[in-house]
Amino acid sequence: MVMSLDLKNKIEKARHNLHKLVEHNKGRLGHPEVIRQSMALDELINEYNRISRSQTRT
Repeated sequence: MVMSLDLKNKIEKARHNLHKLVEHNKGRLGHPEVIRQSMALDELINEYNRISRSQTRT
């Protein structure tokens, strides 16, 4: 699957940034920065899943 190495890299970078933000905010998962980054990561994962599903249907 040539999903998009770029999308996979974006997901990994967003995941890494989320971990850094959690550490920076002393584990407070409810901190607005952490929530924003988590939502951004969710969107990237949703995009990955949409592409993945559309490629398996064709």
